[in-house]
Amino acid sequence: PTCLVFTEMHVTFNFSLLFVGKLNVLYIIADDLRPTLGCYSDPVVKSPNIDLLASKSTVFFNAYAQQAVCGPSRTSFLTSRRPDTTKLYDFNSYWRVSAGNYTTLPQYFKSNGYITMSVGKVFHPGIASNHTDDYPYSWSVPPYHPPSFSYEKRKVCKDKDGTLHSNLLCSVNVSEMPLGTLPDLENTAEAIRLLKSMKDLGNPFFLAVGFYKPHIPFRIPQEYLKLYPIENMTLAPDPEVPKKLPEVAYNPWTDIRKREDVQALNISFPYGPIPKDFQLRIRQHYFASVSYVDAQVGKILQALEDLDLAKQTIVVFTSDHGWALGEHGEWAKYSNFDVATRVPLVVYAPGMTWPLQEDRMFSYVDVFNSAAEQPAEAYGVHGMVELVDVFPTVASLAGLPPPRRCPFPSFQVELCTEGFSLASLLDRHLRPTSHHAYAHSQYPRPSDSIRPDSDLPALADIRIMGYSLRSSDYRYTLWVGFDPKTFRANMTDVHAGELYFLAEDPGEDHNLCNICGNVNIYLASFLVHCVMCH
Repeated sequence: PTCLVFTEMHVTFNFSLLFVGKLNVLYIIADDLRPTLGCYSDPVVKSPNIDLLASKSTVFFNAYAQQAVCGPSRTSFLTSRRPDTTKLYDFNSYWRVSAGNYTTLPQYFKSNGYITMSVGKVFHPGIASNHTDDYPYSWSVPPYHPPSFSYEKRKVCKDKDGTLHSNLLCSVNVSEMPLGTLPDLENTAEAIRLLKSMKDLGNPFFLAVGFYKPHIPFRIPQEYLKLYPIENMTLAPDPEVPKKLPEVAYNPWTDIRKREDVQALNISFPYGPIPKDFQLRIRQHYFASVSYVDAQVGKILQALEDLDLAKQTIVVFTSDHGWALGEHGEWAKYSNFDVATRVPLVVYAPGMTWPLQEDRMFSYVDVFNSAAEQPAEAYGVHGMVELVDVFPTVASLAGLPPPRRCPFPSFQVELCTEGFSLASLLDRHLRPTSHHAYAHSQYPRPSDSIRPDSDLPALADIRIMGYSLRSSDYRYTLWVGFDPKTFRANMTDVHAGELYFLAEDPGEDHNLCNICGNVNIYLASFLVHCVMCH
């Protein structure tokens, strides 16, 4: 078998030639956002601003992260290399030192004359980005971090008795917060300030805006909870741990357990469960956090429009990975399931995904105004795509030469991609005949049994790697031995397998690998072939 059936349709014109000068790029990244959005047919979440963007964009309905945790995913999609190439599975190494001097997406634009700017959480902070957010390699100016973020993990959540705690659920009166604001409000204001500064500069820009929500803690303005009355909340459709789920595949949501309000519940390790009333409140706060982020996106798009930049700016909206909301008895990310690996990916290319003749592209939509007009249905692509595809796609749309495909191995190659440009899939008037057959994700574990560090093992403690293939028909995951010293997986050392046929089991609840028998050996060879050819 071959693991790719992708033939890129070459678009015969340079998109940037539609305009005088180069297209700008606005790259918006949410944190821990699964596709719980109106434009992804979610029946609960209110996301009118992202839905408006989607109505003028191409929406990729099956986009997947390469590892469902912040640092490895962000390093992966910003370099267009998979975790086995960046050698980052935790937060504790910098790819330029530990793997190779890989060129990043903003660095590539910077080298082509763009002013590159970072607001909020774009790279994962700390060691993973050299404590500088990869400045000055990737950015023309020092990245911006909102001052109020320093209070994110402090005791600022007011309980009913007025005492302050470090909670998971933390809806707040913003005026009572330290500095009288919240990080994503500051991110929005800074992004708008930078857009205004770029207006008359005459230089193309690449502006990346990383919102901190809906990442925990759910420290958000309290008014957003009103959008989701608790009596309207429901549990996940599959809240029980699947009976045939291998232990190695389970995520014990250790980070959630560290919050004071969760500790007070005295939940057993590793499976819990969380009391049902608290589950409903988690889901309520997550949805409210999504609407809060949506409002910030709307304000930035409104500024882009008001500054007459909307018709000269590519807009990408995505997330670093998803987040489980009680499915399989799990919470947070840290797994290979769809709820953890699937992300929104919305790409707006002026004059391509939407005609330029329209007077206004974007206007802010107040989520609290129930009379807001519904945007047109988005144009969607349902084939498998990956976050490593974003780098070559944005480069192609901006009229820059897309990076060449990486050889194997590519540790010594500074500029290449392990993804594909999706530019030819954006135009609804073109009919590409093929696309990715599979999306690949992976997740490390320290042991077959569940440990407190199963969610996020340090590199030295990784003993097993779960490699996962997602096609339109099935998800197949193989958990195999892994040597953290050589960064090599032993595909013959099979610890467990998972196989889900999605037509009958869209929630990935019924593992069929107990009846696979020797087919695991064949699938293992198939999987390693696919990883190699990527």
